[in-house]
Amino acid sequence: MIRSFVTVLSGTLSSRLLGFGRDALIAALLGAGPFADAFLAAFQLVNVVRRLLTEGALNAALVPAWLRIFRQEGESRAAAFAGRVLGTVSAGLLIATLALALLMPLAMTVLAPGFAGDETLTMAVNDARLMLPYLAFAGPSTVLLALSSARGRFALAAFAPLLFNVALIAVTIVLLMQQPDPAHAALLLAATIGIAGLLQLAMLAQRGDRSTIAAPVRVAIDPAMRGFFARALPGMVASAGPQLLAVGGAIIASTTPSAVSWLYFANRLIELPLGLVGVAMGTVLIPELTRALHAGDDAALSEVQSRGLELTMGLALPATLGLMILNAPIIRLLFEHGAFSAADATATAQVLTWLAAALPAQVLTKALQPAFFAREDTQTPLRATLIGCGAAIALAFLLGQMFAASGIAAGLALGAWANAAVLLRRGAASFGFAISSATRRRLPRIAFAAAIMAAALWAVAAVTLHAAAGSHFGAALLLAGLIGGAIMLYAALLLVLDVVDWRQTLQAIRQRSPGNLPAGDLHL
Repeated sequence: MIRSFVTVLSGTLSSRLLGFGRDALIAALLGAGPFADAFLAAFQLVNVVRRLLTEGALNAALVPAWLRIFRQEGESRAAAFAGRVLGTVSAGLLIATLALALLMPLAMTVLAPGFAGDETLTMAVNDARLMLPYLAFAGPSTVLLALSSARGRFALAAFAPLLFNVALIAVTIVLLMQQPDPAHAALLLAATIGIAGLLQLAMLAQRGDRSTIAAPVRVAIDPAMRGFFARALPGMVASAGPQLLAVGGAIIASTTPSAVSWLYFANRLIELPLGLVGVAMGTVLIPELTRALHAGDDAALSEVQSRGLELTMGLALPATLGLMILNAPIIRLLFEHGAFSAADATATAQVLTWLAAALPAQVLTKALQPAFFAREDTQTPLRATLIGCGAAIALAFLLGQMFAASGIAAGLALGAWANAAVLLRRGAASFGFAISSATRRRLPRIAFAAAIMAAALWAVAAVTLHAAAGSHFGAALLLAGLIGGAIMLYAALLLVLDVVDWRQTLQAIRQRSPGNLPAGDLHL
């Protein structure tokens, strides 16, 4: 499991770092005014559907179903099932894309009611329509990547999303050099998003083994396929909880100038640790849990759940505290360029503090959901997500009236914690979480190590950060040193507190997951 986790972690980290570069360039190009608000509101819409499909969400439904058919009925039946899923998802998304293009003015009015009656709404509609082709292409791509994960081949699923960010970065750099009108630049970026989906699908289509993974490809509306999608759609919505929270925040923020942009750019910092954990959990943990459940191996089930919880919280706690302490210098370094002003950076940093408070809850949710998905229970995570989103929107609206964008972010954080609390209560009541005694011993030590690291980081940052004021290069070096030093201190504390054993960890990374697929399985 550790080897697979590291593979997915590496690909996701690469994608997230490229995403930071992409967003820094977009901020410099569009700033935080009406052009950026329109583009980012449109991008939120496309991004939610993209996250419903990618980043492990489809795995929550497809992987357990495919593994069950593979073990009970054989490879040919599993391939036929995958072919029906591939054909039906592709056709359904194509129809949905065309319908959404026609209804885009209504959709954007719902998602950004503050834009109504303003030119910003027209710009958002035009941007969103140009982005929509990505959704049609993302469907078949995601099915193929999910099947790759089911086969235990995680590298392609981890690194395929890089192409999306590479395409946007290349186009944005060209636009920055040409300095076009912001409205025209936003349209070109939106069109690039649509083309990026085609490029990713074309890359997957070049693989010669795709025809035996999902064959024959056809559209099906038989009872078995209807039952699969009835289970799949709730799980996909539940997996996109953080993105739904972001959309809810954008709906409320659309009435405040630039607030949509502040929330978006702050949320991008949250998505680095959340994406690392969420993708790895969705791509790795669900197949591992499903295998343990099908084998009736309680010891393996406890080990997988325990290791997943340790890995997620071990990443989330230091990331949360680090983002709270270094929020302002990080935002200034990444986004305070070109049209993105110092006032925008200050407002975004304030929003980031509150969004960071939601990170442990969102990561905990990502660790808890696979226990339900592996049992093909998608309704419970869906209910928890809807409860969390409802609480978040109500609280964000209330607090936003009093504290503007920071209040909206605080409401979203409270909603994320409501989601996690519902999952904890329902999981404990339904089947109990099989957490090993070793994990119960190590979790408090992880929290203690993160607290010591945060105290040291705060003390050193308070003394040194002012030295690099006014110099982006100096600030970058200092931040890199602070972050690197904090990581090293945290790692040393985990070692001293006997949370990790480096020899065992390296051995686990080198060791391939034994899996349960016969030799000769296809390699994506």
